[in-house]
Amino acid sequence: MVYKSFRHAIHAAAVAFLATTMMSGLAHAGPTLDKINQRGAIKVGVGTTPGFFAPDSDGKWQGFFIDFGKALSIAVFGTPDKVEFTSSSPQQRLPALQSGEFDILLSGVTVTATRAFKLGFHFGPTVFYDGQGILVRKDLGVTKAADLDGATIGAQSGTTGELNVADFFRKTGKSFKPVTIEDTGQFIDALESGRVDAITQDSSDLVGKRTQLKKPDDYILLPERLSKEPLAPAIAGGDDRWLELVNWTVNATIQAEEWGITSANVDEFLKSEDPAIQRFLGVDPSFAKDLGLDPKWAYTIIKTVGNYGEIFDRNLKPLGWERGYNSLWTHGGLLYSPPFR
Repeated sequence: MVYKSFRHAIHAAAVAFLATTMMSGLAHAGPTLDKINQRGAIKVGVGTTPGFFAPDSDGKWQGFFIDFGKALSIAVFGTPDKVEFTSSSPQQRLPALQSGEFDILLSGVTVTATRAFKLGFHFGPTVFYDGQGILVRKDLGVTKAADLDGATIGAQSGTTGELNVADFFRKTGKSFKPVTIEDTGQFIDALESGRVDAITQDSSDLVGKRTQLKKPDDYILLPERLSKEPLAPAIAGGDDRWLELVNWTVNATIQAEEWGITSANVDEFLKSEDPAIQRFLGVDPSFAKDLGLDPKWAYTIIKTVGNYGEIFDRNLKPLGWERGYNSLWTHGGLLYSPPFR
C-alpha cells in the first residue's frame, strides 16, 4: 500500500509538472522558440514577388506568405504584428536560415530531398503547389516549351530552376542558351531589352513578373510546367515544437475553409454544437491547453487573417490566379488538413 501510494504521488507530481509547463505557453519549448520568446518577435525571410510578398507604399509587407507569417505571430504571441519580414535572395536565404538569421523562411522554398537530408532543413505543410514555367515574348511565335530550340533563356542562379530547365531540354533533345541571372529584379530588364528570349522561374513568380513588364500583353506564360515545386515554410532542424507550431498554424487555415469558417462568420461558429469545431475555436479550452496554446489561437488566426481561401483570394486572385491544385481536397485540389483532435 505504501509503495502504491508513493507511485501515485509520483504520477500526480509528474502530471502537475506537465500541466504547469503547458500552461506556461511556449516557454523553454526549444531553441528557436526560446529565442523568439526572448526577442519578442519572429524573424521571417521572404522574397519580393507581387501577391506573395511585397512592401506597400508605406513599407508594410503584404502578400500571401506574409499572411502566414502574421498567423504564426498570432499562434506564438496572440497578435499578428510581432513578426519581422526581411527580403532575402535564393542564394542568401538558406545559409541565413542555417546561421540563425531567420527563424523561418516563407519565401517560396521548394521542398527537396537534398534540402531535407543534406542541409538538415525541416518543412511545414505545402502552402502553394507550384511548377516551373517559362515566360516568353509573343513575337517568337512559340506555343510550347519544345518550340524554344536554340532560344536564350534566363534562369536565376542558386535555384532548382537552373537544373530543371536543363533537364527539360536534355529530355526533349532540344538545345538552349542559358543565361544566369542572380537578381530577379534583372529578369524584366533582360527580357524587355532582348538579352534573353524567355525567362524561367516558378510560375507564381512569372505571373508577378508579367505584371511588372511595360507591355504585359506582349508576353505569354507557356502551358508546360517543367517541374513540381511544392512551396512550404522552411525551418532549421532541432526544434520539433517550432515545427509543429508551423504545421498546425497552416493546417488551421485549411481546416477553417473546409468547415466554411471565415473571418466574417467565425463568431457565429462559436455557437456551433459540433465538438470538433468547439475544440478548434477554443469553446472547449481543454484541447488547446493540452497543446500548450491559448484556447483562442485558431479563432484569432481566422478572425484576423482569414482561412486559406480568403488569404488566396485577397492576395493572388487579383493577379489572375486560379486555385487549381491549391483547392481543398473536397474540390479536386491537394489541400488537406489532419484532424484537430
